[in-house]
Parts: sequence; structure tokens; C-alpha cells
Amino acid sequence: MSVELHSVGSPPGLRLTQRIRQVPWSLIILITMVASIGFAMLYSAAGGDADRWMNKQVIRFAVGICVMITIGMVDLQRLAKIAYPLYGVAFILLVYVEFAGEVGMGAQRWIDLKFFQLQPSELMKISLCLVLARYFHSLSYEEIGRPWVLIMPTLLVVLPAGLVLKQPDLGTAGMLLMAGGAIFFVAGVRWWKFAIVFALGIVGAVGAWNSGFLHDYQKARLLTFLDPSRDALGTGYHITQSKIALGSGGVWGKGLMQGSQAQLNFLPERHTDFIFTMLGEELGMVGGLLVLALYSLLVVYGLAIALRTRSHFGRLLAFGVTMNIFLYFFINTAMVMGLIPVVGIPLPLISYGGTALMTVMVGFGLLMSVYVHRDYRVGRRTSGED
Repeated sequence: MSVELHSVGSPPGLRLTQRIRQVPWSLIILITMVASIGFAMLYSAAGGDADRWMNKQVIRFAVGICVMITIGMVDLQRLAKIAYPLYGVAFILLVYVEFAGEVGMGAQRWIDLKFFQLQPSELMKISLCLVLARYFHSLSYEEIGRPWVLIMPTLLVVLPAGLVLKQPDLGTAGMLLMAGGAIFFVAGVRWWKFAIVFALGIVGAVGAWNSGFLHDYQKARLLTFLDPSRDALGTGYHITQSKIALGSGGVWGKGLMQGSQAQLNFLPERHTDFIFTMLGEELGMVGGLLVLALYSLLVVYGLAIALRTRSHFGRLLAFGVTMNIFLYFFINTAMVMGLIPVVGIPLPLISYGGTALMTVMVGFGLLMSVYVHRDYRVGRRTSGED
């Protein structure tokens, strides 16, 4: 089946001035509100030293806003055309990391670009949404019901997830699988096929545990999740200190730079993976709920964009990106509360980090593009016919 993308419907093309007028400034304001909370938390995490983390994050965010708006001006047809090449680049970079990547914190996940530490698994999160949206856009609902048609998109999800798991990065591998599965579901894949995959996943997880595929520290994290007190000063230290900090914050918190667990260095990774814990200690339950409410609004905004667009490609892309955003904050906040095992997933727009921040901003740029071109359909020609 040969598929050629072409534009149909109205408008056939928007001038730059028209696209700028369509920019959803309310989305940008909402994103900036979340990022501003992050700036304050990074300032507090550094004990009032803005140069340590906050200033760098502000600069990265400013660049990210420019990148987001630029991507928002790109029409959906062009985004669809670069889906496969971008996925190919991301996959090659993942393979490269396997052999020559930089090692940090016990994992081989980065490529040192001297001025920037690139994490290809973050790039893959965006590439996967694009390529799955492009693939399923080219299929009819009847074709999606054919099992062999799902072999290719399954490989597109499973292969990079396997490479990421080998780094090892269990959290990001899980995000790729869940985000990919969500796009499968929205595309129209029948529920019973998910049941089969789920059953196979359980069998595979048991096999991975018994065969030694999982690293010792990964097994320790799972056992610690079930019983944090079994090694409170070792593998259970992070989550134990996280729960102490969250509980001590109370309703209103102790105040900025007044959290004892964070400021006295009892709380590890307070500027990255455990920044929500510090936020809960210093701003209390009210601050934590405010952040969760803002994230929820971003997710609702993304879903509204997905439902509003006339393009099937845009709908799948917007849903995939929104699912990624949801998984980011859900996994991170659930992790620091002890609801799921500890994994290395940052809090979007708030945690310190370059690649993760830019990945999130690129994702919002794709969402913006879908919104700006919501009345612009990406059509199909199959074997020379519309």
C-alpha cells in the first residue's frame, strides 16, 4: 500500500500572519505558570543561589518557548512527512548510546555534545508519537482490524523501548510502551488485543525477574516499594526521606527555603526527580494540589485540541503528546508519594534538566501546531486514489 500525503479541506494553507493570530496564548500562559513554580523551587533548592540552577533553567525555558512557537507554525502535512526520518534519527541515536554513550548515575543514556547532554530516549518520546500518528493515519478502520497490519507499529514501539530498558531506564521504557499503547487504542485497535499483550507482558515480567534480565538495583527498587523499611538507609532511603518531607509540609508548608529535609540535604535529587517532594515540604498540600491542578489543566487543554481538530493525524498526534505529558507528571508525583516504585522520571517544566525540558516544549509545539491548523486536514492517496 503506497500512501501519499496531501492537503484537503479548508483552509488549504495559512499565511504566517494568520498562523500567529491563531497561537493559543492561554496555553503559553499556563505553561509559563508551571515553569515559574519550577524556577522558584530551583532557587530554593540551591539555597538562594540563582546561578546554580535557576538562571540556566530560565534561559532554557526562553529558548524552549521560541522552539515551541516555531514548531506551532509548521503545518501538519510537513510534520507528517518528517515523522519517519525523525524516528530513524532517534533510533540510530539510541543504538549509538548503547555502544558509545556517556555513563552517569549507573546508566548509559547520554551523548556528550560538549555544550549539551543529549538523551536520545527523550527525543524518542516525541518521535514515537509522530510516527505512530503518521502510520495509523494511513490506515482505514477495517485495515486496523487486521492483525498483520499491527506488526510494524508494534515493532516501532517495542524496539526502542527494549533499547531504553537496556540502558537501563525502566521508567522511560514504560512511558514509551504506555504512550504507544494509548495511540493504538485511540487509533481503533480492539480491546482484546490489549488483553493478549497485557497477559504476555505479565509472563515476560516474571521471566525477566527469574532470568536475571533485571539489574539488582531494579529488583531492589521493586522490593523496597513493597516494603520501604526493609532497607531504610539503603535502597529505601530516597522514598523514606520523601515521605518524611511531604508529611512535614502539612497544609500550608514551611515556607520557601525553610524545608528542613531539603535544605539540610536529607532529601536526595531535590532539584530533579524529587523536586515535587521539596515543593510539598515548603509549599504544603495547597502548593502540591495547585501544581497538580495546573498539570490537569494542561492535559484537559491537550485533549480538547485533539477532539477539536479535523485531521485524524493531528488528533492522534495531539493525544499522544498529551499522554506523554500526563505520564511525566503522574509517574513522578506517584513515585515520590510511594505509590509506584522509584524510577528516573523528571517533573515536566519544574525539574532541572535540558533534554527533558526541551522534549516537553517540543511536545507543546506539536500541540500548538495541531491547534493552529485544526481546520486543516491531512488527506491520503492510496494507490493513486483519494
